Amino acid sequence: MSLFARLQEAAAPTRERIRGHPFVRGLGDGSLPEDGFQYYLRQDYLFLIQYCRVLALAAARAEDLATAARFADLLHLTLNVEMDLHRQFAWKAGVAPEVLEDTRPAPTTVAYTNHLRVAAETGDLGVIVAAILPCAHGYWEIATSLRTADGWDRHLLYADWIRMYTSEEYETVAAWLADLLDRLTPELPPDREAGLRDVFMLSQRYEYLFWEMAYRMEAWPV
Repeated sequence: MSLFARLQEAAAPTRERIRGHPFVRGLGDGSLPEDGFQYYLRQDYLFLIQYCRVLALAAARAEDLATAARFADLLHLTLNVEMDLHRQFAWKAGVAPEVLEDTRPAPTTVAYTNHLRVAAETGDLGVIVAAILPCAHGYWEIATSLRTADGWDRHLLYADWIRMYTSEEYETVAAWLADLLDRLTPELPPDREAGLRDVFMLSQRYEYLFWEMAYRMEAWPV
């Protein structure tokens, strides 16, 4: 069993809870209140800004030009394509550009992005890939699962979100990252695998908390 498969197996209970989360289920059947989706888009926009910085550090950590170039391409796509699509989603959802730009990060957004930044700033490329896979591969898993259910296209905007993360282009990126982790870590001593598992599992838990944050529209208590 590959490292990615072992990590997926270890994270299976959390991944299952994510797929069953009421926010995720609401995306799939169209019942999610639109103010919750607006909140999610605003916080996810801030997440993507920090995610771009992580991708830039991944390109810098790459030991070969082909991998560095692939991460540079991902950075370009995230900065100039995905974030533009995000702004378009926000506009369609009723979030004005100035509101999106004025959004401040909620506690969970701060904690999750800080975790990713620490992994990227202190770890090697294997650590970075382990940190981002629960998001990068997880969104494809979630959207693919939602698209198999009846009525997934009931809400036009939510259906567009599902289509984006089940696109062939996105699936290719998710699969490449999973394969890269395995290529970077063909044989691991137990302590190295345990460290990567800790990073991966923490990101997986933050993925769950991000959906929970959006569902509850988390705010700073003080």
